[in-house]
Amino acid sequence: MNTIEKNKSLGYYLIVLAIYISIFINSYVFFKQPFEFYFGYLIYIVLLPVFIQRYGFNRNLIFIFSILLLTGVFNIVIGNNTAALFFKVFLGLFLSYFFYYYVILEFNYDVEQLFKWYLKGAYIVSLIGIAQLVFFTIGFKQGYTFFGIFNKWGLSTGGFFGLRINSVFAEPTHLATVFSAAFFFSVYNLFIKEPMYISKVQSLVIIAVYFLSFSGVGQLGIFLAFLLLLLNFGLIRYIFVLIPLFIILFNVLYNNVPEFHDRFESLTGLFSGEKFELGKTHGSSFILYNNYVVTLENFKTNFLFGGGIGSHPVAFEKYSIAKDIKVYGFNNNSADANSMFLRLLSETGLFGVSIFLFIIFKFYVSRDENHDTYHWLVSNGILIMILLNLFRQGHYFLNGFPFFVLLYIYNSISYNNYLEEQVSDNSPLTPEEQTPS
Repeated sequence: MNTIEKNKSLGYYLIVLAIYISIFINSYVFFKQPFEFYFGYLIYIVLLPVFIQRYGFNRNLIFIFSILLLTGVFNIVIGNNTAALFFKVFLGLFLSYFFYYYVILEFNYDVEQLFKWYLKGAYIVSLIGIAQLVFFTIGFKQGYTFFGIFNKWGLSTGGFFGLRINSVFAEPTHLATVFSAAFFFSVYNLFIKEPMYISKVQSLVIIAVYFLSFSGVGQLGIFLAFLLLLLNFGLIRYIFVLIPLFIILFNVLYNNVPEFHDRFESLTGLFSGEKFELGKTHGSSFILYNNYVVTLENFKTNFLFGGGIGSHPVAFEKYSIAKDIKVYGFNNNSADANSMFLRLLSETGLFGVSIFLFIIFKFYVSRDENHDTYHWLVSNGILIMILLNLFRQGHYFLNGFPFFVLLYIYNSISYNNYLEEQVSDNSPLTPEEQTPS
């Protein structure tokens, strides 16, 4: 009998809690050398042996990781990577994808329930974020810094209230990427009579915290959310109304949020050929641009399979344009390329990028008025999360990203099964079926 059909014991809920803690809390590490050991890794160690014994190995994942292993070892041999860098990232990637694959199996492919729990988790973390803002406003430092519990957490100042909410996440960007699917779902809930899975009030709380993160990535998430809603409801014909609204929103952010203004100016300037100027060019924008240059140079020499998983730091040493900058911080993010798309291109070449593009297009579910279910909402919400991670979050498996990629895939499979059942239910009865037994 599947777990989802069993009586929901204390152990059942402890597993659910552990899984979602691995997604929402990555601002605490047990140790940092020789690698950062997150809470999620502890969960892998405890549950993976049980799952492997129960379910075996997935052949598709084994095939993909076998290619990554072979190309990775080859790149170590020819000097494009080191064994330490490769196996540190490869093992984490391997274990996380298999772990979250087993999670979906353990809960009987119940995408709907798994996504509901994610929404509930986002709401709880949002409440913590609201409390953080209140504590900051009244000056209770221990409250808004969580009593120093999280050792990989930073205070982010800025925004309208002097604080950019990051709640239990290490930084606002992490909140914006993980919350993006919940934000999309919450916006939809505001426009329907009977909200799904979470109430309108809960949806408003999630939306408010998403805005109050004042994350540049979050602004992109807002744009993508409204764009996908318009596309799914066939309202793109009103683009002449939306363009002015988008321009107004952009100008409000550009003129009132210094962080957004500085990043945008610096990024557009760098890509148009301007040189880096200390004190003028925004640091984060330069780091992203620098990793773009490194990726482009590395791709030219390893375009098919890249330099191997974990190899971007080696390429960074070769091609970084920040070598002569003597200010600390401008060589940051050499490990994750500051963008998953750039990192995939650098480390896995066309092979890795093609897999993600295949997943995005093959398993996308659009809104169908004849078969309207939760599937298209889950699909579009997670699509935004995938796109934001590809753009700005370079870590392959931070904050449970593999879980959402797999959920995106199995949501599409669930939708196709649903359509087959609809066709079967509406098909005319055969003469044998019409005959009473």
